[in-house]
Amino acid sequence: MPIKIYIDQGHNPQGVNAGAEGNGLREQDIVFTIGVLTAGLFNTDPAYEVRLSRPTPETTLGSTNTESLAARVNDANSWGADYFISLHANASTITTASGSEAFVYSVSSPAYGLAKNILMGLQDATGLPDRGVTVRPSLYVLRRTRMPATLVELGFITNPYDAALMSQRPELFAEGIYNGARAYFGT
Repeated sequence: MPIKIYIDQGHNPQGVNAGAEGNGLREQDIVFTIGVLTAGLFNTDPAYEVRLSRPTPETTLGSTNTESLAARVNDANSWGADYFISLHANASTITTASGSEAFVYSVSSPAYGLAKNILMGLQDATGLPDRGVTVRPSLYVLRRTRMPATLVELGFITNPYDAALMSQRPELFAEGIYNGARAYFGT
């Protein structure tokens, strides 16, 4: 039985629930590409089955922020995903802020170990700092999923180096997520 992983490419292509912007880039475009590449790696491995929240660049989920988040969570829940990984790009008014970090519902969740491994994989693949795993039970996608879930901030779109790396070398982020998950699952 393959491990079912739901990859949520955070945000919509435009309008409601659009993501952060920085250095001439849009979060929703970056995470779309990284999500597709990550799914491609998982799909070459028979140990996994993957579903994307946004299978096309134009896929728009919901007409409000709440509907958009609910659509992602409901799709993962109804599919029966074993794990949920939501991909995002961070933003800060401090343009030197750099690195990857992850959020989980609780330390006791299996998502905590998965998140730690994904961050190690991202650091190995990209060289960006590992900013650690933080408990954030208020996040909708962590609170409403029926499976262990993590929200991963891949890098800072407001940092010129992080932004360039995410947009020009998205395959490094996909490899980091994939390798981190494989280390966690022991596959």
